[in-house]
Amino acid sequence: MEVFFQQLINGLSLGSIYALIALGYTMVYGIIRLINFAHGDVYMVGAYVGFWATTQGWGFLPALLLSMVVCAVLGMVIERLAYKRLREAPRIAVLITAIGVSFFLESTGVLAVGAKVRTFPNVFPEVKFQLFNGAIVVTNRQLVIMVVTVLLMLLLQYIVHRTKIGKAMRAVSHDAQAAMLMGINVNNTVSATFAIGSALAAAAGVLVGVYYNAINPYMGIMPGLKAFVAAVVGGIGVIPGAFVGGLSLGVIEALVSGYGSSLWRDAVAFALLIIILIVKPSGLFGSNAREKV
Repeated sequence: MEVFFQQLINGLSLGSIYALIALGYTMVYGIIRLINFAHGDVYMVGAYVGFWATTQGWGFLPALLLSMVVCAVLGMVIERLAYKRLREAPRIAVLITAIGVSFFLESTGVLAVGAKVRTFPNVFPEVKFQLFNGAIVVTNRQLVIMVVTVLLMLLLQYIVHRTKIGKAMRAVSHDAQAAMLMGINVNNTVSATFAIGSALAAAAGVLVGVYYNAINPYMGIMPGLKAFVAAVVGGIGVIPGAFVGGLSLGVIEALVSGYGSSLWRDAVAFALLIIILIVKPSGLFGSNAREKV
């Protein structure tokens, strides 16, 4: 049982990262039915912005906020330059564009900062809390990841359900043309969605840098794909589903590593995607919607 609870804690901290990235996937898909495969690379950019800020002597919270702001702007720029003109294009064209943007960000990162792994500054010393006579260990970095994730999730829920832009996002998600007729600026709403999703991915990038102390320009590929898996598992387009899907995927990976081998983590994650698509394609929190003629 000690191993189970230890891996559960490890999985929740890892799943929190997946959840933050998955929220961006599910928000964008819920608004314009787009799978933004460049989202994982926005997470990478956020990690590097946080790296730069902390090397300049900034504290954790200012570095986190700066990273979120920079990536929010980056998300809006990507949407306006790469995706806006393709909203009526076939989905395959948008998908190829998203992959192209992903490669562009990765290559730009290599040219700008080099391909080598950078060591993230030690923002705060690691403190270990031993529970049950040392049988279970929780670090302060794990607590920070989980607390920041929960706070950002609550903030997102407040924005979506209590603010004007949140109401506009829900209206556009339901029916973009009807929302436009009601006076809602769809373009600004979509840009705001990209900004919020990118800011959450940036927060995940900084948290990963603090936790693992290592970043590189290709660090967003696998977490980005796994966050997509988490979004599908929870029900892509459903915000609570992305949160639960991310936590679930992190816990499953940690349990596989604890009871089996870490070599199976990636295989289990994508096997879970296949199983969900076969058994319940709409995800755990999604619902099948019928299209009327």
